[in-house]
Amino acid sequence: MPLPDDEFKEQLAQVIPHLRAFGRSLSGNRDTADDLVQETLLKAWAARKRFQAGTNMRAWTFIILRNLFLSQMRRARFKGEWDDVTAAKILAAPADQDKHIDLGDMQRALLQLPQPQREALILVGAGGFAYEEAAQICGCAVGTIKSRVARGRVALENLLNSEELPPRKSQDSDPEHTALQNIMNQVDELSGDN
Repeated sequence: MPLPDDEFKEQLAQVIPHLRAFGRSLSGNRDTADDLVQETLLKAWAARKRFQAGTNMRAWTFIILRNLFLSQMRRARFKGEWDDVTAAKILAAPADQDKHIDLGDMQRALLQLPQPQREALILVGAGGFAYEEAAQICGCAVGTIKSRVARGRVALENLLNSEELPPRKSQDSDPEHTALQNIMNQVDELSGDN
């Protein structure tokens, strides 16, 4: 039996933070994650009559989000890729706090893992899902999820403890930043603001 609309809305609103975290972990990008969450909420609302009272709203919406993400990835093969590093340089200065560096290292390490391992780690480790729920979301056997989590943890630990992590790009060594700085210096000289 479907939930009444008010109760459905309430349960759906409660999973939004979890959806955002899962979307961000899959995509590695806050804006893409927000878009995925928005599409997930729209699809969930449109399919609300098929949601059965007593089932797990979080698992149901995670399946929707994951399927949207995979569809986006298939379409993205034909498009240019978004570069988070370049976008971050353009939009904001990097944070100086160590925990941001550690989180950045963790995010870069997670993005180096194969997609199935990253998904399993995020669902079980960060999402708090049971192996059975994660298996349902990913559409695979429970043993497969356990294996992906175990291998993902080992790979993540190895990446964080080794020199295999992609380096952070420094603005000083970035030719685009140097060229931009030269242009800005010339503008200052021409305008007499020097």
